[in-house]
Amino acid sequence: MIVGQALRDQQREVVVFRSRLMLSGFFIVLAFAVLLGRFTWLQVVQREYYHTLAEANRISVVPVVPNRGLILDRNGEVLAANYSAYTLEVTPSRVANLDRAIDELAAVIDVSPRDRRRFKKLQEESKNFESLPIRTRLTEEEVAKFAVNRYRFPGFEIKARLFRSYPQGEVASHAIGYIGRINDADVKRIEAAGLATNYKGTDHIGKLGIEGAYEKELHGVTGSEQVEIDAGGRAIRSLERSEPQSGNNLYITIDLELQKIAEQAFQDFKGALVAIDPRNGEVLALVSRPDFDPNLFVDGIDPQNWDALNNSPDKPLNNRALRGQYPPGSTIKPFMALAALEYKKRSPEFTISDPGYFSLAGVAHRYRDWKPGGHGLVNLHKSIVVSCDTYYYGLANELGIDAIHNFLTRFGFGSRTGIDIDGELAGLAPSQDWKWERFHQKWYAGDTVSVGIGQGYMLATPLQLAAAVATIANNGVLVHPHLLKSVQDARSQEVREWKPDGPVQTVAVKPEYLALVRDAMADVTKPGGTAAQAGAGAPYSIAAKTGTAQVVAMKQNEKYDEKRLRQEHWDHALLIAFAPADDPKLALAILVENGKHGGTTAGPIAREVFDYYLLGKKPANLKLDPGADNDDEHD
Repeated sequence: MIVGQALRDQQREVVVFRSRLMLSGFFIVLAFAVLLGRFTWLQVVQREYYHTLAEANRISVVPVVPNRGLILDRNGEVLAANYSAYTLEVTPSRVANLDRAIDELAAVIDVSPRDRRRFKKLQEESKNFESLPIRTRLTEEEVAKFAVNRYRFPGFEIKARLFRSYPQGEVASHAIGYIGRINDADVKRIEAAGLATNYKGTDHIGKLGIEGAYEKELHGVTGSEQVEIDAGGRAIRSLERSEPQSGNNLYITIDLELQKIAEQAFQDFKGALVAIDPRNGEVLALVSRPDFDPNLFVDGIDPQNWDALNNSPDKPLNNRALRGQYPPGSTIKPFMALAALEYKKRSPEFTISDPGYFSLAGVAHRYRDWKPGGHGLVNLHKSIVVSCDTYYYGLANELGIDAIHNFLTRFGFGSRTGIDIDGELAGLAPSQDWKWERFHQKWYAGDTVSVGIGQGYMLATPLQLAAAVATIANNGVLVHPHLLKSVQDARSQEVREWKPDGPVQTVAVKPEYLALVRDAMADVTKPGGTAAQAGAGAPYSIAAKTGTAQVVAMKQNEKYDEKRLRQEHWDHALLIAFAPADDPKLALAILVENGKHGGTTAGPIAREVFDYYLLGKKPANLKLDPGADNDDEHD
């Protein structure tokens, strides 16, 4: 019995063992079948997909940023160029303790407080995964030092980049503009224009002036390079390259030497000057003083320099030529004289007796002429030559504000000239409707009287004044200011000249009326005229009109006394002019902030500009003196 039972137990164990063995074998076979199926799926069915992923890990497509086009003046002088330099960059998301890493880096290569401030500003404006420069323009020695210590600084790398350079510094900075790092607003504009692909790898974009207005021409077309990389992400070799297309070179209308002379002529004064060729609208000089150095923005301006520029009471970032809206003062009188002739309110022979003031019927207030005692008998010609306020007070009152508004808008007052850079303001040619919409107040006769001498609500930019006087110089043909002269194609090197759009437009004013006003303006620069100092001894004729714009309002019947005012409250000095008067080649508008008198402050600036442009004469050691007070040169 014992032996039989032992045999049955042994047989049962064998059966159980065999069952377990067969079950194990089944699972092993099943596992191998699953593996085989998986291998078949991955290596046969999904082969192309994973091959593509593997290649993507092995090959990196890197954008190749194009060279930015150059900006040159009309004579080929370089105003904006490029240079290559090494930059040390860091991706903040790849560094555990960024501040400590920068401190350790400073022991290897110099990292100045300015570098740190600029980096902090860039970090605030950028996304955490973007590569940001911590040091730019590294020397070969600094590059070698970092290369030796690179293993200590994960997330840091040396890159060769192109940098923008403005070799003329502050000269013509408001016309040229500058480039800056691409911000969120720029990204939205780029994406809206469908240019996101073309800006891959690009960190900077044009912000102002020519740099901003012609960004599309200057940027070029981004290329690409396929680079084989190892497991550590280091480049091994280049596999394929699509070359970028450089941006086009731009020739602008600015004459660099004329621009320098115009800027220097302002000396320490603030203000603006616009010089235009009246025959074609080319802007030969565009001055806004003080100006700024666009090189400060190339690497990303640091907070200290930004605060100095942005908070300066002199407002160097404000383009006064395009955005400065000032009362035009007596420079409006030639246009008022044309309106008088066109609307038959005055004839050339019509004469008034000027007692030194004008009074409205039923109003006790007297509107004073700049010359106490008046100018005696004054006709239209003399009213421009001596700048008789009384003549224009009465004329404005007879014309009425709506007629004045309608006429002045023919010459572009109250609207933008359409110059080809951004930021221009429209000024103001007021009307009854404007005042009601703006203030919900009716228009009064006293408002009209003030507009008659370019005061009150009337506002104009220096650019508008330059375009308007150029239209007079051009016998009524409207002048459209522009800065682009030609474009040089980066590939073919072919130069395409800029051509205006649309037909030539002419102001509806009789030629004989324009001739009368031009003759009077020519006598303004002769003895007895308000700009006699500007025309003294000139071997060519100058047609001009001076002006003075009030900065602080005087109380009723209170006489302006500059001796009791601080300099920042002195009147602004203005002048519009063209020369030669009989064959104009240059027209300009000048505004000198707190310069007091157009004849004694703006006039000498105009003379220096004309002498250089027409005679090639370099300026003498001129000292502007706004304190000079000659009744024949006052306005």
